[in-house]
Amino acid sequence: MPVAPEPTAPRAASPLLPWLVAVAFFMQSLDTTILNTAVPGIARALQIAPLSMKAVLASYTLSLAVFIPVSGWMANRFGTRRVFAGAIGLFALGSLLCGLSRNIHLLVAFRVLQGCGGAMMVPVGRLTLVRALPKSQLVRAMSFVAVPALIGPMLGPIAGGLITDYLHWSVIFFLNVPIGCAGLYLVYRYLPDYREPDTPALDVAGLVLFSAGIALLSYVLEVFGEHRLGGAAILALLALSVVLLAGYGVHATGRLHPLLRLGLFRIRTFRAAVSGSFFTRISIGGIPFLFPLLYQVGVGYSAIQSGLLMMPQAFAAMSLKMTVPGILARFGYRAVLISNTIVLGALIMLFATIGLATPVWLIVALSFAYGFFQSLQFTSMNTLVYADISGAAAGSASTIASTAQQLSMSFGVATASLVTALFVPDRFHTDAAQMIRGVDQAFLVLGLGTIASTVVFAGLKPTDGSAISQHRTPQQGEGLSVAQPPE
Repeated sequence: MPVAPEPTAPRAASPLLPWLVAVAFFMQSLDTTILNTAVPGIARALQIAPLSMKAVLASYTLSLAVFIPVSGWMANRFGTRRVFAGAIGLFALGSLLCGLSRNIHLLVAFRVLQGCGGAMMVPVGRLTLVRALPKSQLVRAMSFVAVPALIGPMLGPIAGGLITDYLHWSVIFFLNVPIGCAGLYLVYRYLPDYREPDTPALDVAGLVLFSAGIALLSYVLEVFGEHRLGGAAILALLALSVVLLAGYGVHATGRLHPLLRLGLFRIRTFRAAVSGSFFTRISIGGIPFLFPLLYQVGVGYSAIQSGLLMMPQAFAAMSLKMTVPGILARFGYRAVLISNTIVLGALIMLFATIGLATPVWLIVALSFAYGFFQSLQFTSMNTLVYADISGAAAGSASTIASTAQQLSMSFGVATASLVTALFVPDRFHTDAAQMIRGVDQAFLVLGLGTIASTVVFAGLKPTDGSAISQHRTPQQGEGLSVAQPPE
């Protein structure tokens, strides 16, 4: 009986691999924040009301939520190099077309195209790192590539304001084109190609159920609190999204190869990392929304000054990243996540003390401390996802984690907006003192929510995650090889 030839081994991972993934992370993380600052300028240029620009922002978010679930299957079927390159190419092409758009309808359509690429960049880039590196090196690599994802939101408000004030708004989108072209060249030259030799057929029914449920839920979050949809309509849409997602759960239980392997939640470390990250990011995700309200509307700083006050977070994140492996190796994931989550919640509540008389140096110091502990939190949660995941399940794990992160960030903005509105008598006509009071209450609520999420991390064992937190030479079979059998 003839023996089937073994699949060709992928090329060895290049030292440039973390840099390639970091570039993709930076492109995506910068995109939303830089556009938020430019919304009024783009609205004036397109001769539309500023509120109509919300469709431009929402279309990208919805596109991410819909296409993230299929990214893992595409990487397994077509190879990480081809899919990662395609994601960068789609993102750059969508950016180019967005910059060339001269009406709101084309801009929305091309933002959807841009979101198709963005949906695959982060999960496939993270998956490539997971499969290319042994577990003992994963924390350090994840720490490095997470830095651009933290810098992007810090630079976005400043860059968006400068571009719209001194250049044309389309430059915001054109910036991604040369970065994307350089990324395509480097990907095809240096990126290893991993794929599953026997990839099952795509779960189309599962994709429809899950994506429709996620898209509808994201839409409900976007319109929550607005008057164009009544409470009954919102509840009906929310119920429908729950039915669709529950239908996917029933559908996935009876399939051998579902779109998302919900059985991964039986793994304690994966369950704690994804669910803990979801609840923690709900609180953290609302902070970037609150800062401009506090600094600009409340305290009276300009948009550029407001952006500069958020810069210390990026500097703190960069100063911490190389120390994360040592911290996790010394104390372990359980102790770090529990204690760090409590500290992070306390820091969020301290932002409620900022007022008109608060000195700038104190705001800078608080922002630096917040960025330091936020960075430790994100890296710890992101790497714990893969602590006990085999190579064959890494694609599904990455997809689930990325989808949960996207949803939690959307929940965070909605929660921060809702809580602030509850304490502001008239959000359309409010003075600085009222805005500061409303934002302060939101900080307190989000800080308490962050601390409450420690309940999830308390379910970890002290030794959980030791395979990726300890600095040691991996034993045979310990690395995330794609040849490992599925769980």
